[in-house]
Amino acid sequence: MASVLRFRKLCFVEPVKCSSVSFDKPKNDDKKSILEPPQKQESLVSVIEKVLKKPKSKKIKRQPKEWRCMDSCCWLIGYLCTTWWLLLFLCNFLPANLPGLKVPEAPGVRLKREGLIALHPVVLVPGIVTGGLELWEGRPCSEGLFRKRLWGGSFTEIFKRPLCWLEHLSLDNETGLDPPGIRVRAVPGLVAADYFAPGYFVWSVIIENLAKIGYEQKNMYMAAYDWRLSFQNTEIRDQSLSRLKSKIELMYVTNGYKKVVVVPHSMGVIYFLHFLKWVEAPPPVGGGGGPGWCAKHIKAIMNIGPAFLGVPKAVANILSAEGKDVAFIRAMAPGLLDSETFGFQTLQHVMRVSRTWDSVVSLVPRGGETIWGDLNWSPEVENICHKSKARYLQSSSSKENNGNDTDVRRSFQVKELPKYGRIVSFGKEALELPSSQLSIIDSKEFVRKSTSRNSNTSCGEVLTEYDEMSRRSIKKVAENQAYTATTLLDLLRFVAPKMMKRAEAHLSHGIAEDLDDPKYTHHKYWSNPLETKLPDAPDMEIYCSYGVGIPTERSYVYKLSSSDKCKSIPLQIDSSADHSDNGCLKGGVHFVDGDESVPVVSAGFMCAKGWRGKTRFNPSGISTYVREYQHKAPASLLEGRGTESGAHVDIMGNVALIEDVLRVAAGATGAEMGGDRIYSEIMKMSEMINIRL
Repeated sequence: MASVLRFRKLCFVEPVKCSSVSFDKPKNDDKKSILEPPQKQESLVSVIEKVLKKPKSKKIKRQPKEWRCMDSCCWLIGYLCTTWWLLLFLCNFLPANLPGLKVPEAPGVRLKREGLIALHPVVLVPGIVTGGLELWEGRPCSEGLFRKRLWGGSFTEIFKRPLCWLEHLSLDNETGLDPPGIRVRAVPGLVAADYFAPGYFVWSVIIENLAKIGYEQKNMYMAAYDWRLSFQNTEIRDQSLSRLKSKIELMYVTNGYKKVVVVPHSMGVIYFLHFLKWVEAPPPVGGGGGPGWCAKHIKAIMNIGPAFLGVPKAVANILSAEGKDVAFIRAMAPGLLDSETFGFQTLQHVMRVSRTWDSVVSLVPRGGETIWGDLNWSPEVENICHKSKARYLQSSSSKENNGNDTDVRRSFQVKELPKYGRIVSFGKEALELPSSQLSIIDSKEFVRKSTSRNSNTSCGEVLTEYDEMSRRSIKKVAENQAYTATTLLDLLRFVAPKMMKRAEAHLSHGIAEDLDDPKYTHHKYWSNPLETKLPDAPDMEIYCSYGVGIPTERSYVYKLSSSDKCKSIPLQIDSSADHSDNGCLKGGVHFVDGDESVPVVSAGFMCAKGWRGKTRFNPSGISTYVREYQHKAPASLLEGRGTESGAHVDIMGNVALIEDVLRVAAGATGAEMGGDRIYSEIMKMSEMINIRL
């Protein structure tokens, strides 16, 4: 208290900046200092003034922290996450009565008002990647993750322990099953694939609308399975096919002997096609249901975004663990994903893990050159980019020539047609050269020469199968300038021999000459629609439902990587290949019409021609329908992913698609819904494909 009084008195006697004055505790007695004569007080003030006039001690400035590339990456990730959550908040929590945010009425609500009610049990079959996976047994680094999601969900473990996470998602390179000491299993129930990540729906919108007309868990089932495995291995390890058979039989009995409507998506389409053969095949390989099981239990199969004949992007995944998005990032920020810049080895790790998944090979294009075209021809002669360019030329010419566009059409036809059949080309020149000028090497000349582990070029621990190859062997690959869907298989066997040898014991990619040949009873043919027959079920219906109007990856321009360092991927998409005059080539990727993942020819051919009527692939004449959904992008971010999207996953929120699913589940037939609905050139493409039916 005495110190406070003294401080106040000093400030009163001589006004100073009191906030900047600091006093030590006085050594004299408090009373004595207060009663001191004025002369001493004045002298005290003068002393204080001197103290105040003394220069302040210099503060030690801290050296600025060195800014590293890792700091930039962390800040970037933080900004992206913050933006993502902000957008989720805006889309999900803002009131719906704001201008421009009026939520349309759910199709389930509208159809219920029209009198639709649940009738047929519904089975949902997820595709690759979208199903959740959880840990049941793991290495010491996975402590605390028992029954926690390793895939699907928040993905927090990627940032906490990335290498441990990748190790547990990998399968054994020899067997294609669990590595010793690791058990990762599919998440069961409807939650397995309702959301891929928080706020990113997959099946949840369809499930919610089915619930509006009376569906619940007693008449709706999610057939979750481990999408990393080959289809037959899901039965060998987890009995997934047996559990699906039992569930369909139970739902059939407990719902008044009503047949089941099956709704598979993406790779789930060919997974369920495998099931159709397995369930009627005799044990021990098959399910023992016998002929007629499908006719008795299944009303309709509504395939969403079907990848019946594969997707070219699976090829890019095997060759270089990239696609259009990764190639774009490499073009915008060279070296960002390469090991020599940040040491992340991102693509190398992705390749190492994905090459243990047999499911990736199930998506490699099927049907060879007959379906996908050869060096000079492909069914997508008039893809979406090609057509729009023609329309522009014709419209501009009509303005100048008063509607006479003959010259423009003639000049347009003279231009060389795009060669999408060259799925992989080394250099843009190889994409455009006549086939007579291409350097074609017999696949027998591909000699896989290994590097010596004891030499200076050894990469130590093998990270990818490329590390077992000499640089000379890799350069030999690029000498063969173009690969079609047929020769592509030889290329994949050369660069990924372990993966292809393991996977091709369970999968096939050809076209059957004689479907009655006993060899086609082997399970490896069951998921290929061109090497198997549909079941004898004439009353069953099959729908091919997919989006159109989005540029979709079809073929690639590759180059040899400039890096000779160990553990680098020697092949990469040539992002400098751009601006083709006769197609849609951008960033080393050729695009055609599709749903962003699956080209139209893969999604629609079987329903448009292969199974249409009674054919050798469809001997009982099961009715097939092509149901296309023209893509319409959302007008703004506030509309979320849109209600008219045709994108491969976003289509699951498409109002027209949901309405079709609900109507079929409530008992409608394809004829009652108007039959085919086609926007693309799928019928014209199918006619151009010369296949024996």
